Amino acid sequence: MAMDFLFGSRSSKTFKPKKNIPEGTHQYDLMKHAAATLGSGNLRNAVALPDGEDLNEWVAVNTVDFFNQINMLYGTITEFCTEESCGIMSAGPKYEYHWADGLTVKKPIKCSAPKYIDYLMTWVQDQLDDETLFPSKIGVPFPKNFLTSAKTILKRLFRVYAHIYHQHFSEVVTLGEEAHLNTSFKHFIFFVQEFNLIERRELAPLQELIDKLTAKDERQI
Repeated sequence: MAMDFLFGSRSSKTFKPKKNIPEGTHQYDLMKHAAATLGSGNLRNAVALPDGEDLNEWVAVNTVDFFNQINMLYGTITEFCTEESCGIMSAGPKYEYHWADGLTVKKPIKCSAPKYIDYLMTWVQDQLDDETLFPSKIGVPFPKNFLTSAKTILKRLFRVYAHIYHQHFSEVVTLGEEAHLNTSFKHFIFFVQEFNLIERRELAPLQELIDKLTAKDERQI
C-alpha cells in the first residue's frame, strides 16, 4: 500500500520479512483505500478514518503498514548500525532505550541498537501474526485491549525512527533516502496524532522535527 507509494520499485531489502495482509479480506480493501488517498499527497486526509469504518481495523491496517515501512527504512542502513557504532540504543545524547517485553524480558536490559531493534521488530512481528490480537478473518472481533496493544507497538516503532534520525541521518542522505524517510515519518506522525496513539513525552526525541513537519503542512492547507 503506502510502501509502494513511498518506495516505488526501489530495493526490496528489508530487515525482517514483510508482513502481508491477505487478499480478499476487508483489511486488504482498506489498505488499497489508504494507498489511493496517500497517492493524492494530502497526508492529513490520508490518515482520517474512512466513513463507516471500524477504528480498530483502520489502526490495525496502518500499524502493519508502518511496520513494513520502518522495516524497509532500517533495512537500508543496517550495515551502518553495528555493535561497534551503536553500542547503546539511543536517540541523541538525552535518550537511551532499554529493552523489555514484559514476558521473556521483564527487567529492562541495556543492549546495542541493532540488538534492541532486532528484539523490537521480532516482538512486533509476533504481535501482528497473533490472530487473537490482529484478526484478519471477517467477523472475528478485535480484543478489548487492542488499542492499548497497538499504542505500545507504535510507541516502540517510533524509537526506530528516532534512532535513524539521530544516529544515521547522514547515511540516509548519502543513500538518497531522506525524502522517503521524511514522508514515511510525517505519515506516521499525522496518523498517531489523529487518534492520540502516542503520548507527547514519548515523542520528545524528535519533537523539533515533528513541529517543523506539521507546521509546514498546516501552512499549505
